[in-house]
Amino acid sequence: MAKDLFSKQSDLYARYRPTYPKELYDHILSFVKEKNIAWDCATGNGQAAVVLADHFKKVIATDISADQIDKAIKKDNVEYSVCSAESTPFEENTFDLVTVAQAYHWIKWKEFKKEVTRVCKPGAIIAIWTYYRNTTGDKKIDDAVYSFYENVTKPYWDKARKYVEEKYSTVEFDYDPLPVKDFETTLNWQREDMIGYISSWSAIQKYIKVNGNSPIPIIEEELNKLWPEGEAKKVVFPIYLKFGRIKK
Repeated sequence: MAKDLFSKQSDLYARYRPTYPKELYDHILSFVKEKNIAWDCATGNGQAAVVLADHFKKVIATDISADQIDKAIKKDNVEYSVCSAESTPFEENTFDLVTVAQAYHWIKWKEFKKEVTRVCKPGAIIAIWTYYRNTTGDKKIDDAVYSFYENVTKPYWDKARKYVEEKYSTVEFDYDPLPVKDFETTLNWQREDMIGYISSWSAIQKYIKVNGNSPIPIIEEELNKLWPEGEAKKVVFPIYLKFGRIKK
């Protein structure tokens, strides 16, 4: 079963997690033969699901966190439900596309593959992606955020975080590979947005649980020195995609 590491900060997750670029979806969708039903697995607050809904007759979006589902973005043709990635109530040969955005590293891959193969149509597409280490173009700010990640929060990340750091190059992904490209999300953030995003990290909740206090004031103090209040900066998240066709 996938891990629920985001229920406690579901409000922050819904507000501050970055979205994904149109070019990413266009590339994935160009390989999808039919666009009847898609499954957005580990949907979080439904960021990917609501975009897919513009291209499919129906999107089913699942997550193990009821809190995340409660705060998910609503859309008429998106159906949300609480269930694990590895065991679903769906019928065989249902889906044309499966997506997992920023969550594949939490999933048990072999069990998930068995379930994906069962519930997807022959030749359906599976796409997973992650982002890692955003940049602002200001080296001092970027160094401060990375130092906080490495020197303050590092011991509190789940061991699966290493797959994100490795840009999904080492995850088990046993599907017929399709060509990937480089993508990035570009956002205009103020200082408070960066602090909010960092506050949504799962390692922050683990730190609080272990130490009884939040480490956020540490990075907040640094960013207050380096990033003037009200000043917008272009924040870039590189995105790493793996996708393929499902073998039956």
